[in-house]
Amino acid sequence: MHSSRQRIFTRTIGLLGALLVVGGPAVSEADEREALGEALFTDTNLSLNRNQSCSNCHDPNVAFSEGRNDGVVGAVSLGDDGVSLGDRNAPSLTYASLVPSFQRNEDDNPLGGFFRDGRATTLLDQLAEPFTNPIEMALPDIATVVARVRETPSHVVSLESLYGTHVFDDPDGAFQAIIESIAAFEQSARFSPFDSKYDRYLKDQYALTQEEELGRVFFFSQLTNCHRCHLLDTKEFTAEETFTNHRYHNIGIPQNNAVRAQNGLPPTYTDTGLLQNPAIDDPLVAGQFRVPSLRNVAVTGPYMHNGVFNDLLTTVLFYNKYTLGNPDSQINPETAIPWRPAEVPDTIDYERLRTGQPISSRQARALVAFLKTLTDRQYEALLER
Repeated sequence: MHSSRQRIFTRTIGLLGALLVVGGPAVSEADEREALGEALFTDTNLSLNRNQSCSNCHDPNVAFSEGRNDGVVGAVSLGDDGVSLGDRNAPSLTYASLVPSFQRNEDDNPLGGFFRDGRATTLLDQLAEPFTNPIEMALPDIATVVARVRETPSHVVSLESLYGTHVFDDPDGAFQAIIESIAAFEQSARFSPFDSKYDRYLKDQYALTQEEELGRVFFFSQLTNCHRCHLLDTKEFTAEETFTNHRYHNIGIPQNNAVRAQNGLPPTYTDTGLLQNPAIDDPLVAGQFRVPSLRNVAVTGPYMHNGVFNDLLTTVLFYNKYTLGNPDSQINPETAIPWRPAEVPDTIDYERLRTGQPISSRQARALVAFLKTLTDRQYEALLER
């Protein structure tokens, strides 16, 4: 291990150990680390043209999701150059720190990991990428990231206080300290408060409305089977549930034509999802994406991995197209034409998608009402927009 990294590692372990001392000085150090992480998260100086920060694509005002109107209704994000568009929707960062590292479960199926294809094994791996991604923050290398950080005296003071006066001796070590600080911010209670109406309901602090209760019953029933993918456990009352099993599935999402018309990808391009993860080479997983958390889902549209659906009700009704004996559910309510074909049709998980039964419009609206109860208290005002 490089000496600078060793110093950072030692310093970090010391701080973690100090946290065990109730009332000790480590409380202020932990607060300083979070404050530094927030300052770095919102620093537009850390992009090539000095006009974009992490918070542009992950706006704190909309549950750390994309909040800009970029010409494609926020389906994907603009790059630092103000022109480049990505191809995938920027997910909310709320509860993201609770995603497990990329691994294989007991059935040897992939789960966890960061980005929609799990290509970043851990949160730190994910945080390391956007700074030098050419269509995101577009800095040429991590040495430049470190140099930009050093332009802000308060960043320097905080990093040297937290990681030692030699933190900038090695660019790799300094960059590690930078992303660790941002990770500390993303791991703070602000991102994972577990204080939604549903959480309050579980504590007998909120009474669900009749429609919300109906939606809750549908969510956990065999009728819809939503809980098969959107529960960490099969138990309804799992403490601090994130409403995802972190696994990967191909549910037949169509290409987002509006995005592709603007982001410059060739007509022949196919987003193969999990297959783009360097750790995966099985063609049978093409088109699979990690199941997202449903926390704050009602305020973080557009939906699906490419933002192809604008409305949450549309997203719920989409699953009806797969249920057997349901010929009347083949129309997309947003377009008034049939659902477009899947971008990756050959590996759709029909067995899972056809397990449930078709639901009525009333039942779909009830499900949406329940999903709204998963909104953190600080974002509940957004439900009125």
